[in-house]
Amino acid sequence: MNARAALRIAGLFLLFGVMGPIHVVTKVIFGRSQWPRRFLATAAWIAGARIQLKGAAVSGHTLLVSNHVSWLDILVIGGATGCAFVSKDDLGHGFIHWLADQIATVYVKRTHVKGAKDQAIAIAAALEGDKPVALFPEGTTGPGAQLLPFRSTLLEAAHFASRDVAIRPVALDYGTAAAKEIGWWQEPGKDNVLRLLRRRGTLPVTVHILDPLDRAGDRKQLTREAREAIAARLGLTSEGPSPIGATK
Repeated sequence: MNARAALRIAGLFLLFGVMGPIHVVTKVIFGRSQWPRRFLATAAWIAGARIQLKGAAVSGHTLLVSNHVSWLDILVIGGATGCAFVSKDDLGHGFIHWLADQIATVYVKRTHVKGAKDQAIAIAAALEGDKPVALFPEGTTGPGAQLLPFRSTLLEAAHFASRDVAIRPVALDYGTAAAKEIGWWQEPGKDNVLRLLRRRGTLPVTVHILDPLDRAGDRKQLTREAREAIAARLGLTSEGPSPIGATK
């Protein structure tokens, strides 16, 4: 670990030490809190990300379907939109689970194939709330310069959600060179985190909120259209095999 990474880690701990208690007290008194979004946005800034949001404003009753490059994506999208996330149910350390709970994360069992309908219903229920919900249909992070196959299962939520729920693709654009550098797919998580935190300079990232999809299609059509829209915005091909396949 170099000095830059150490300073950023210290900054993240200090940020949590300040915002964490304020969030807990605010939630107890008012029943809700905007501090998790502020925490994610500030944590992204400390990690070097400089976020620009493009596209129409996002509100509740919106399913965000995004490409997935890095663990930074959570900080970037969460800080920019205040969304909840769809995540695997096993996040490892209990503290990580607690943090995920604070942004109303919807947990799913990826290995529970027969429970896909229940998972979609759970996501649809979350979409009835006042927060947009984001999912990563690639199911994992990738090499950055190429989209992985999109899984259609969780987009079945569109058919269980009320008709006023919008489905909007989100293109996370770090730039081609930076995306290749930060893409997380061939190294342990700890190594990737430290490598990004010791990175020199800042990391510009644009969050493109794209036009809503037509919900008339089935989940496979919606998945295909989302992938094509994201690929077009990023200047990537949406065809061809992934270097690591559909799973990691």
